[in-house]
Amino acid sequence: MTTDEIKGTVLRLLGDIAPEADLTQLKPDADIRDQLDIDSVDFLNFMIALHEALHVEIPEADSPKLATVDGCVAYLFARLRQ
Repeated sequence: MTTDEIKGTVLRLLGDIAPEADLTQLKPDADIRDQLDIDSVDFLNFMIALHEALHVEIPEADSPKLATVDGCVAYLFARLRQ
C-alpha cells in the first residue's frame, strides 16, 4: 500500500468520525484531535477503524504516534511493511 492510499484511508476514516469537518483544511503536521475538536473516545474509535480497515495492530501506547495526519501515514506505512 502506498502512502497516498494510506492517507486516503486515514482521511476517509476521520470523515466518518467527524462528518462535519472540512478535511481539506487539515494541516498534516498539526494535532488531529485539536483540529477536528474530537475527544479521546472519538480518537479511540478512529484507531479501531484504522485497525479494521488496514488489519494493523495498533497498541494504545502508540496513539501519540497517530496524533497528526503525517504521523498516522508514517506509522501505518511502517507497520504495513513489517
